[in-house]
Amino acid sequence: MEEIQSQLSSFGARLKQLRLRRGWTLQELAARSGLSRAFLSRLESGNRQASIAAALTLSRIFDVSMASLFESPGDETPCIIVRAADARERAVNGLKYTALSYAGKSFNLQPLRVKVSPLRRGNEHYHHDGEEWVYVLSGKLTLSLAGKTYDLEPGDAAHFDSRMSHRLIARGGRECEVLVVAAPVWTPPANQYRTQHRAIPTIGLLPLPKNKSTPATFGSGGERGVARAAVTGLPAGRVARSTRRHGLPS
Repeated sequence: MEEIQSQLSSFGARLKQLRLRRGWTLQELAARSGLSRAFLSRLESGNRQASIAAALTLSRIFDVSMASLFESPGDETPCIIVRAADARERAVNGLKYTALSYAGKSFNLQPLRVKVSPLRRGNEHYHHDGEEWVYVLSGKLTLSLAGKTYDLEPGDAAHFDSRMSHRLIARGGRECEVLVVAAPVWTPPANQYRTQHRAIPTIGLLPLPKNKSTPATFGSGGERGVARAAVTGLPAGRVARSTRRHGLPS
């Protein structure tokens, strides 16, 4: 019984932390989730157990995995270190990408190193909540955005609203490498169930690496930071949403 109460308290504290981080009142969270204010208040105080449906709904609203809702806020890492040897390259939708942070549930920014092949097929464009910043490291890039195209060279950068349809295109017959920093959280649109279509999976639901690499100790309090694995592109913790999404950049 004591263990159950401890889990309820952790869930409530985590829920309150996520809500306050976004600056929402209980009433605002109730409006977004369809759950009553009184029910949410009891969840936060640890006096009520969340059903699976409620937990799924809240994980979707906050864009986190269900498992993370049951972690103590104190468990979060103040600094994430991604060693070069641990960075894993993945491929999806004609892009090769490497997540440069695995802190999807703790932080909002999602940095990636992305390689765009000149042989990337199709002309599919993507859109999703948030904003993106793109910096060209090598090669030549064309950013197709909302019906316009922008040619970028090494050292050039672009910052745009990722709710607009966009696609990254390599020019000149050679691979283009870019840094992409995505910030997926945006003021919720009037229709919060609007379809999103991503090119790369979002940091959040991918499994932790088997080798958790080296835990680093930070601060005099002995807090520890362990690199977590996840990536940016398909849905991230939006388990219950029936929308099609594929990654952050595109």
